[in-house]
Amino acid sequence: MKKFIISLLAAGALALPSLANAADYKIMAPAAPGGGWDQTARTMQTALQDEGISGSVQVTNVPGAGGTIGLAQFVNQASGDPTSLIVGGYVMVGAILTNASPVSLKDVTPIARLTGESEAIVVPAASDIKSMDDLVAQLKADPGSVSWAGGSAGGTDHIAAGLIAKAVGVDPTKINYIAYSGGGEALAAILGGQVTAGISGYGEFASQVEAGALRLIAVSGDTRIPGADAPTLKEAGVDVVLQNWRMVAAAPGLSDEQKAAVTADIEKMAKSKSWQDALAAKGWADTFLAGPAFEEQLAKDITATEGILKDIGLVK
Repeated sequence: MKKFIISLLAAGALALPSLANAADYKIMAPAAPGGGWDQTARTMQTALQDEGISGSVQVTNVPGAGGTIGLAQFVNQASGDPTSLIVGGYVMVGAILTNASPVSLKDVTPIARLTGESEAIVVPAASDIKSMDDLVAQLKADPGSVSWAGGSAGGTDHIAAGLIAKAVGVDPTKINYIAYSGGGEALAAILGGQVTAGISGYGEFASQVEAGALRLIAVSGDTRIPGADAPTLKEAGVDVVLQNWRMVAAAPGLSDEQKAAVTADIEKMAKSKSWQDALAAKGWADTFLAGPAFEEQLAKDITATEGILKDIGLVK
C-alpha cells in the first residue's frame, strides 16, 4: 500500500510541472463585442481552456479606429509579457494605413494566421433588393443611394464595397459606406432597415440569415459557402474575390524562447478538436500559418492592401 501511495505521489509530482507551466493568457479583442475579432478571441479562450493548454484565459475588448486604439494600448502596456495576446487581421492592416496609426504590426510579435472567411453581402428580408443584380443596378443608377453598413473605415468590409463598385464601373470614392466599430452595431442597423445593405464576415450574419431576418445575396470568396444559398460575386457577374483573414500576435519585446512557447501553444490550439469544431460551426476556413512563412505572407498582404486602398481612394 505504501509503495502504491508513493507511486501516486510520484505521478502527481511529474504532472505538476506541466500544470504550473501552462500560461494564463490575456487576449485583447481590439473591437466591440459581437464582431469577428471578439468571436475569434472568445473561441480561442474556449479552445485553450477546454484543451488544457491554458488554465485561465481572460478576454478584454478595446474598440475603436479599426483596432488601432487597442493596438496602441497593447504595444504600450504589454511589452515583454509573454502571456498577453492580441487578435487582428486584414481589417487592422487597412485601418493602420487609413488612420495613419503611430503603431503598426511591426510593433508586435506576429504569431500565426488563424482563419479565413468570405465576406457576405446581405439585405434586410423585407428589402426590395432580391439579388446582387438588383443591388448593382441601384448602385449604378445612384451610388450614394446605396448605404453599406460594415466594420471600420479602411477594413475588409470597406475594401470589399469599394472593389464591388470599381468592378461594376462605379467610382469607388462615391460609395456611401457607414463604418461601425463592432459587428453587433452594424447588425442592428441592417436589421432595423437603416441601411441598404450590410457587408461583413459570413459568421457575423449566419444566424440571422438562417432565421430569415436577412437575405444573403452574395459571398466574396472563390467558392460558395456550404449550406448557404448564395452565389459568389464572380458567379453574380462582379469580378471580385476577397477573403478576410484573422491572426494572433504576442507582445513586443519577447525572447526567442518566449515566442517559441507561445507559438507552440497556439499551434496546439489550432490542431485541437475544440478549435476545428468551432471553425466548422462558424464557417471559418482553416488558414493556419505560423513562423517565418506567416511573417513573409503578412508583409506581402500589407503591401497589397496599401495598393488596394490607393485604388479606391482611401489612402493617398
